[in-house]
Amino acid sequence: MTASAPGPAPTTEFSGRTGAVLERLNHLYPALIDLSLDRLEALLAKLGNPEAKLPPVIHVAGTNGKGSTCATLRALGEAAGWRVHVMTSPHLVDVTERFRIAGKLVSEAELVATLEEIERINAGSPITVFEVLTAAGFLLFARHPADLAIIEVGLGGRCDATNVLKHPAACIVTSVSMDHEAFLGNSLAAIAAEKAGIFKAAVPAITGAQPPEVMQVLEAEAARVGAPLNRRGYEWHITATMLQDGTSKPVSLTYTDAKGSLTLPCPALSGPWQVENAGLAVAALRATGLSVPDTAWPGIGRVSWPARMQRLTGALAAQVPQGWEVWLDGGHNPGAGHALAKELQNWNDRPLHILVGMKQTKDASGFLGPVLPYATTLWAISEPTQHLALPVEAIVAASGGKAQVGPTLAQALAALSAQPESASTPARVLICGSLYLAGVALTQDGWKPGA
Repeated sequence: MTASAPGPAPTTEFSGRTGAVLERLNHLYPALIDLSLDRLEALLAKLGNPEAKLPPVIHVAGTNGKGSTCATLRALGEAAGWRVHVMTSPHLVDVTERFRIAGKLVSEAELVATLEEIERINAGSPITVFEVLTAAGFLLFARHPADLAIIEVGLGGRCDATNVLKHPAACIVTSVSMDHEAFLGNSLAAIAAEKAGIFKAAVPAITGAQPPEVMQVLEAEAARVGAPLNRRGYEWHITATMLQDGTSKPVSLTYTDAKGSLTLPCPALSGPWQVENAGLAVAALRATGLSVPDTAWPGIGRVSWPARMQRLTGALAAQVPQGWEVWLDGGHNPGAGHALAKELQNWNDRPLHILVGMKQTKDASGFLGPVLPYATTLWAISEPTQHLALPVEAIVAASGGKAQVGPTLAQALAALSAQPESASTPARVLICGSLYLAGVALTQDGWKPGA
């Protein structure tokens, strides 16, 4: 499948010196997204094929959980004492977040220099911005020694720019659900086929629990290309030992595969879905054939990944009454809505005020449906700097008229704080619906990239 989104349009999610370079490059191709590999392969050849000069690569596709799984892999690798490269997308606050080189975010100066070098060598040939960023990541990673590289798929898998990788050490497909239908297809089977397009002959393919129609496609594609498939519940297993207080917080995990069993710490990231993401990371690392020291496994308890059920404690959180909690999650599709609802089942000890802002291309009603029953109040948010923000009127309509208009985070928080019962009744606020809104919230809270 090849699909494209109209363009060019201002790359408003980029800023600073990096944004200036990307804005020039944005006019080299008439679409923002065009899922194909030929343009990038031609550029990489001019650059000396840096994608073939990387350390062992774990390639990560899926609809939900990709970022958390990448973060868990990074934590495991670093706990093992390895130098780890990581490329993810999108960023939340600054484009440098997309490239972690041997443990540290790329500097703006090095990224700008790399992009300008690519611009010069590309010499005006048609190319999309994401393809340029992917080339930049490969070039940066090839120039810095490391022991492991973790590469997140941008969109889909089969025709995603990252799929120029010919010989990864392992491939992961995280939870698959409906999203990006205009590019990937209008059924779970079609979307699964695009995700499975990263599978390679003789390269271990790891997946978690999936809907039957998804698993059927993954199994068929793995068999077709000759990729050994490692499935949760079959080739690997993970279970959580839970607290006995009715919460969803595990105290430890037990992982088992053909190599034996591991007792793992509680995941540092909140949410019941993080148990599977931890399992995916462990299964992939063990399948690579790399010699993994036992010091790696405690890394699960030290994973850091912003905007994934993250509690805010800075300037934004200070705007609510004392005793309140402010949480942030970047989930933005129906699958994320269902996963979020499982966590909210355990948030029944105090009122919950949900502030939702979404991107124009997302299924607002599909995301809101599962979480609406847990909301004491719902607020529609459309921050002026939120990239491609869905109008608040559309969010209100998608909620069946239940949402109130913020329309900004500060205004919604002020309205909540002004309610007569706010001083005496501790409550929770959850900001969710968009990674772009999450970036706005983190900026207002005072968060800085690099943790």
